[in-house]
Amino acid sequence: MSKLALVTGATSGIGKAFAERFAAEGHDLIVVGRRTERLEEFAAAHPEVAVRVVTADLATSEGVDAVAALCAREPLDVLVNNAGVAHYMPLADLPADKARELVSVKVLAPTLLTHAVVGGMLERGLGTVINVAGMIAFSGPADPSVMPRRAIYTGTLAHLVAMSQTLAAELDGTGVGVHVVCPGVVATEFHSAQGLDLSAVPRMSPEDVVTGALRGIELGETVSAPGVEDYDLLRTVFSADLAAFGGQSPALASRYRTS
Repeated sequence: MSKLALVTGATSGIGKAFAERFAAEGHDLIVVGRRTERLEEFAAAHPEVAVRVVTADLATSEGVDAVAALCAREPLDVLVNNAGVAHYMPLADLPADKARELVSVKVLAPTLLTHAVVGGMLERGLGTVINVAGMIAFSGPADPSVMPRRAIYTGTLAHLVAMSQTLAAELDGTGVGVHVVCPGVVATEFHSAQGLDLSAVPRMSPEDVVTGALRGIELGETVSAPGVEDYDLLRTVFSADLAAFGGQSPALASRYRTS
């Protein structure tokens, strides 16, 4: 029996590259996106596998609920939470409706789709959840000289990293894996949708992002970083996180006490 993968944001970029890779490996697919014509073009180009097209806007409650129902109902082997929106600007400049859309697509949707799929995966004793974040998740401590600023966007990706790490630990030994891939700048429509021309900037291909994510899973990495050659850099970050977490106590730290 063919494996079944559901990919959100499958109309272009990293999501389409994941769908292409899974189709090449013989997976049946549920491809989710806002542009029906692109989804249908993908399905027509892959008659060798069963491709179901689902038009849904994950910025809306209706879209999230519809796809979550699919995740709960279908025997998914793989869920890829890839959908994103190009709202990449300082918080003060980001309209409230766009902030809501960003949080819905990159925080609420992955959270609820993962919640919906995990029960069935646990019953079957197998399954993989792949969340698509980015190295910007680690950029929070950057000083004010680092531009552009993008507080909400950074926060949503940091959420995906922390949620994936914690959920992977929760599901350890169950046969269900959780992973998050953190690419840097990727050659997709993300930046052009904001009117930015990055053609002169070195960028990773979506196909390499997918290769890195899937190889990272084989290597046992919960967090994969396709553009980071020295993985010890990430291990250092994770060790420092745990050291800070473990260094707390009920006593007020001395630097906070008045003299």
